[in-house]
Amino acid sequence: MRLAMRHIAGNVVWSASGEVWAVWRVEPQGGPYVGGRERIRLTGRVTGLLRSLPKVARLYSLCAQIDPGEVAARMVQGLELEECPHWAEVASSQLDLLDGVEMHQRTLWLAVPLSSTGWRAELSATFGAAWSEVSAVLGMRPALVAEEEVVGYLQQARRLAAEFDSYVDLRPARPAEIVWMHQHAVHRGVEEPLLLEASRHEGYGGRLVHGALRSPSYADLGQVRVHEGGRQQPEVEEGEARRSRRRIVNKDSALTRTWLEVESAGGTGYQAHLALAEMPRAVAEKDADILAQLELLPWPVDVTVDMALVPAEKVSAEVTKRRRELLDQIDQRAAQHAIGLPEEMHDAADDLDDEGAKAAASQTEVEVRSITVLTVWAPTASECAERARTLQKRMGGANYRLIPPLGAQAELFALGLPGGARTSKAREFEQYQLSGDFAMNGALLATGFGDPTGQMVGISLDAGTVRPVLWDIADAPLQDASASLGVAGDLGGGKSVLLKLLASGIVDRGGRVIVIDRTPLREWAHFAQRAARGRCQVVDVARAQASIDPLRLFERGVAIRYARSYLSLQLGIGPMTAQGALLKKAVTAAADCPRPCMAQVLVELEEMAQGEGATARDAAALAALLQVVRDEPLAATVFDPDLPVLTLAEASCDAVVVTTAGLTLPPREAVLNPELMRTQPTEALIGRAVLYLVAALARETAFEVERFCQIVVDECYWLTTSAEGAALVHEVVSDGRKHNAGMALGAHDVRELGSDLVRGLLAYLVISRTTDRTLAGHALTALGLPADDEELLEKVMTLSPMGEKDQAGQMLGRDARRQVGHFQVLIPEVPRIRAGIFTTPGRADAGAGARQDPDELAAVAQSSAARESAAP
Repeated sequence: MRLAMRHIAGNVVWSASGEVWAVWRVEPQGGPYVGGRERIRLTGRVTGLLRSLPKVARLYSLCAQIDPGEVAARMVQGLELEECPHWAEVASSQLDLLDGVEMHQRTLWLAVPLSSTGWRAELSATFGAAWSEVSAVLGMRPALVAEEEVVGYLQQARRLAAEFDSYVDLRPARPAEIVWMHQHAVHRGVEEPLLLEASRHEGYGGRLVHGALRSPSYADLGQVRVHEGGRQQPEVEEGEARRSRRRIVNKDSALTRTWLEVESAGGTGYQAHLALAEMPRAVAEKDADILAQLELLPWPVDVTVDMALVPAEKVSAEVTKRRRELLDQIDQRAAQHAIGLPEEMHDAADDLDDEGAKAAASQTEVEVRSITVLTVWAPTASECAERARTLQKRMGGANYRLIPPLGAQAELFALGLPGGARTSKAREFEQYQLSGDFAMNGALLATGFGDPTGQMVGISLDAGTVRPVLWDIADAPLQDASASLGVAGDLGGGKSVLLKLLASGIVDRGGRVIVIDRTPLREWAHFAQRAARGRCQVVDVARAQASIDPLRLFERGVAIRYARSYLSLQLGIGPMTAQGALLKKAVTAAADCPRPCMAQVLVELEEMAQGEGATARDAAALAALLQVVRDEPLAATVFDPDLPVLTLAEASCDAVVVTTAGLTLPPREAVLNPELMRTQPTEALIGRAVLYLVAALARETAFEVERFCQIVVDECYWLTTSAEGAALVHEVVSDGRKHNAGMALGAHDVRELGSDLVRGLLAYLVISRTTDRTLAGHALTALGLPADDEELLEKVMTLSPMGEKDQAGQMLGRDARRQVGHFQVLIPEVPRIRAGIFTTPGRADAGAGARQDPDELAAVAQSSAARESAAP
C-alpha cells in the first residue's frame, strides 16, 4: 500500500500528494444530555469553527480500541501499589471482568491543509509529490524539506490553532498520534496499537538536521495489502451448485462483496466504507445529531468528513443561478403540462429560498460541501457485511441513504488516512449544507463522561459497546476542583451502595473517610469492618463512651463557635436574640475557665440568674432548659466532663465510622415546621444537636489530616435542614478543596443536599431512581437539564426498575467536568467489599448481589443502547 504521508514535524504532515496538513486532537463537545440553551451554545461554537476554517478541512471521528490492561493501568496511575495492596486486588478483579470485552473510545481529530509559505515551498511540494511516486517504486527516501519551509508551516499551524481555540478545545496532535491514525485505519478488525501508548510516545517525528527535515522511515506502515472484495468464496460441490445455483452465484459474485480486505502484520481484517449519498430535506433539531447517535450501535463506527467551505457571497451567487434555472424549468413544464407542477419542484424552490435567505443574513456564512464516509469493520467478511447492512437500515430509517460504492472502497479507505487525497470518485457523494445546519449533525458530539483515571464505578449506558466509567474524587482538589458529591433518589435506588463503593475506593487508594452512620442496623460499621478490616475505627456516640464536648475538643475560637451553634440548635434559640446573647456570654466565660467544658456553661447561667431583672430571668430560663437536656443520658457524651475526649485523628486509621444508633431524630415534617418542632420529644432534639457536633468534629478532623479525607453523611436531611447544619455543609463543600477534603451526601430529595449554591458546588451529582414526577423534575434541574423534558423525566423515573436485576444500579450522573452520563454501578468481585455493601434483606453476605461476566457486561451495554434508540 502506498503511504499517504512523507514527513511529520510536530502536528504538521507532508502528504504524498504534495499537500501539507496540520492535525489537532479535539475535545468532544457536549454529549447526549444537553438542554436547549446548551445545545444552542454548542451549535454556535461549532458553527463559528466552521466559518473560521480555510477552504478545505477534514474531520476524523475514530473509535480507538481500549484494552482491559489500559483500564487497569488508568486505575492504578499515580499510585504506589506496594503502599495500596488492597487497591491492587480491586484493579485485578476489574481486569478479569473486562478481559475479552470489546471496548472503544471515540476520539475527534481536525486536519486542515496549510497554504504554501512561498514559491520555494510550492515548488518543494510539487517536487516532493512527484518524487514520492518514484521513491515508492525504487524504495528510496522521500525528498527532504528545507528548514525555512518547516518553520513557516509550524508557525502557520500555531496561528490557526489560536483562531480555532476560541470555539473548541483542541491541542496539536503528536507525531505518534498521527501515525496511530494510520495504524488504526489499517488494523480495523484486528488487534490495533493503543492510542494511550501513542499519546505518550515521543517518536515518529522528524528532526531538523543541517537545515533540512529528516523523518524516520515509515516504510513499515506501508507493508499492507489492500484487496477490494477480498478473496473468492470457497468452491462448492457440483451437485450442491445445481440444487442451489442462484444462491451460490449471488454468494460468490464480486458485486456483493462491497468490503475491503486489509492484510497487515497484525492479521487480516474486513472493512466496509459507506458514503452518505442522500440526506432528508428537514429534520427535527433534537434528532439532527445523527452522527452522535452512532454511539448507540453495538459495534464501533468511524466517520470521516471531508469538507470544502464556500463563502457566503459565492453561495448567494450560485443560489441565484440555480433559482433562475429552476424557474426556467417551471415555465417550460407549465407550458407543456396544464395539470400542475410536481411536489419536488416546489420543495426545491423552497429550499433555494431558505438557503439564499440564510446566506444573505451573514457575511461570515459558509456552505459546507461535505463527503461523509462511515466505516464499519469486523474480523470476518460476513460479520462486516452484516454490520454494514444494519447501519444502512438504521440510517435509512431516519431518511439518510448510505451506499457502499463498489470499486471505490480503497479510495474511501485512503480518504480516512492522515493526509489522504480526495479522489474524483468520492466527489459524487458531496452534500450541501450551510454551517449552522452542518453543526447540528453531531460530528463533534461524543460521550466523555467520567475521569481519565481513578476507580471504576461502572459502565456507561450511553454507548452500545462497553465503556468503563472511572471517577477520581481524591484527585479533584489537585485539579482545582471540588471533591464533594451528592446522591439522591428513592429508597432502594442504590444510593448507599454507590456511596459505600466510592468510600471503599478512597480508602483502598490511600485516602481516608469519616462516616456518620445513623442507621439502626449500623450498616456502615458492618461494611467498614469487612471492607477495611484492621484499618477502621468504629465509635458509638450514643453509648457515651467518649466525650464530644466542643469546649474540650477544639481550640478556644473554634470551640466557642461550635458550642454556640450546638446550644442554639439544642434549645431552639436564635443567635441574634437576647437569650442568644446570654448564651454567647456564658459560653465565652466557660471557655475561659481553667477547665473548659459544656457543664460549665450551665454553671455560668445559674450565676447570671442570681440577680434581678429581665437578664436574670432569661438566664434562669435558659439554665432550666439546659438542665433538662443535661439530665438526659443521651446528652452525657456532651455534658459529662469525666469522659475521655474522642479523637478521630489517628494516622493509622483509614476509615472512621461514628455510629449514632439509639439517637432518634425529628421527622422531616417537624424539621421544616418550627411549631411542630417544639412538640418533639427531648431525645429527638438531643439526637439532632449531637449529630451536628459529630459532623463538626468530622469537619475539623478532615481539614487537619494531610491526605485526602471524605466525610460521608447518608440521609443528610438532619444536617442540611437546620441553619447551623446547612452552614457547616456549605463550609465543607466550598472550602474543602483547599484542605484536600470533600463531603459525600445522600438524600431522597435532591433539595435535601443543600441550597442551590451547595448543589451547584458539588463536583459529582448522581440521581438514582426517582419515581415521583415532581422530585424527578427537581433532580433534572440540579443536573442542569430541562425539568420539563418528557424523555428525561421518563428516564429518571424508570432508572433501576424494581424487579429487574440486570438493570439494578442504573443512575444518571454529572462528573467534575460537568458532563452528564447514564451509567450502571458495578461492584467488583472482591468478597470483602461485597460482604456488607448491600442493604436489601437477604443480600448482606458475600455471595449475594448480581454478578457480571464479560458476556453479560456486553449484553448490558447493548440492551441499554437498544432501549435508548427505540425510545420515541
